Amino acid sequence: MDANQIQTLISMVLYMCCVTGIGIFFAKRANKSSNDYFLGGRSLGPWVTAMSAEASDMSGWLLMGLPGVAYWCGIADAAWTAIGLAVGTYVNWLLVARRLRRYSAVAGDAITLPEFFSARFREKKKIIMTIAALFILIFFTVYAASCFVTCGKLFSGLFDANYQLMMILGALFVILYTFLGGFLAESASDFMQAIVMISALSVVLILGTVNAGGIGAVIENAKSIDGFWTFFATATPETVDGVQQVVNGVPQFGTKTPYGVMSIVSCMAWGLGYFGMPQVLLRFMAIRNEKELPFSRRIATVWVVISLFAAVMVGVIGRALHPDAAELMTKSGAENVFVVLSQGLLPALLAGIVMAGILAATISSSDSYLLIAASAVSKNIYQGLLNKKASDKQVMWVTRGVLIAISLIGILIALDEDSVIFQVVSFAWAGFGATFGPLMLFSLFWKRTTQLGAVAGMLTGGIMVFVWKLLISRLGGIFAVYELFPAFVLASVAIVVVSLLTPKPSAEIEADFEQVCAKS
Repeated sequence: MDANQIQTLISMVLYMCCVTGIGIFFAKRANKSSNDYFLGGRSLGPWVTAMSAEASDMSGWLLMGLPGVAYWCGIADAAWTAIGLAVGTYVNWLLVARRLRRYSAVAGDAITLPEFFSARFREKKKIIMTIAALFILIFFTVYAASCFVTCGKLFSGLFDANYQLMMILGALFVILYTFLGGFLAESASDFMQAIVMISALSVVLILGTVNAGGIGAVIENAKSIDGFWTFFATATPETVDGVQQVVNGVPQFGTKTPYGVMSIVSCMAWGLGYFGMPQVLLRFMAIRNEKELPFSRRIATVWVVISLFAAVMVGVIGRALHPDAAELMTKSGAENVFVVLSQGLLPALLAGIVMAGILAATISSSDSYLLIAASAVSKNIYQGLLNKKASDKQVMWVTRGVLIAISLIGILIALDEDSVIFQVVSFAWAGFGATFGPLMLFSLFWKRTTQLGAVAGMLTGGIMVFVWKLLISRLGGIFAVYELFPAFVLASVAIVVVSLLTPKPSAEIEADFEQVCAKS
């Protein structure tokens, strides 16, 4: 390990110590009860609510996955995805946040998403709770794996170390941190990590633009690549065995690929996912006062717009400054463009701090994923179904056992060094968006929604994500649309049809709904 690598490592270790310190600080309060551990006692302020929601949502794909897409094939995919996410963020905060905060308190003071859905329909057999918990377990295991892939790529690239070893070490740190402090530690550190993430992106964006000769030079370089600088086509790298060909220092591209309406719909559909993202929805439930939500909405929207714009442009700048870097010449390797730029633009010590931005994004997301998945099993399946008299202490022990089990499965999924972070995240995102998004909207805004309609919606959305991704999308053409969109639509149809065909909700359920609406 050379001097530069040692300086980078020192910066990152100091950052990790700081994050661990936050976990230790909150550990005593977090372990008072499962309510404090899983939802922080509904005590989050507006700044922490907003910043932790976005940091836990974006994960390492913001600093590695999204810039990698822009570097590899141009702005179309990355920019339309960013636009969809920005719109989805704002609409979710505008429509869902206030009513969910209120409804979750009315519906049995629910502290997890499955618990909210179950209490919303006053179910006795906990069918909705069980199905919701199982889907959370499945998709968050995949999500956690994407975070472990980010850790492996980051550390192996920085220190020329074995990918699998670095991935496992990163996963162990995340597990330890999640054990310590629960939701409060997670949210407090996510606030800090959100600041680190946006600062890191902004620094690399500004320095990269200056070193590339200004924004004009960056754009001119992008325009010189067929299909790279347009919203309606994508560049097509010429590859052999997955590696882009370089001739006399110039990366080779084929004829651009048209970017049609269905491609735009696919990318914009990412915004639909927000309505079903547990890590974001829990922040809505945890804010101390619903009147602070409009302020949180403005903070979250500004953060998301700046961060997404910077992430896309980092990929474009990377093509100008490092057009033929060997480590970026595969689709998977292109996701290291932020790392390469940081190392080339900054002194080693500062580069380490910027690298902490990637680590920040990964930690902020993976601890959320692990905690929510574990709570789904311990609170909703173990305590809700198997052992209804379970004490808080027993629930906490089960939670930690589940954390370890989920992490081990996530590590196994992440062992493949050639995993593309963006693709892993997109599948899990679709799963949550289609499984919970339609149900969340109908639960909050349609009084006629029934328990069987809710079950039909979740099953249709969750199963259709797999069916569309693995079978139907292979037909090509209009069927190649991102699986979230058709699964979301079909789940919505299932909720409406089954609800109308089954007896209307009980008077008690309708009374809960009216109570929430009366305060709007």
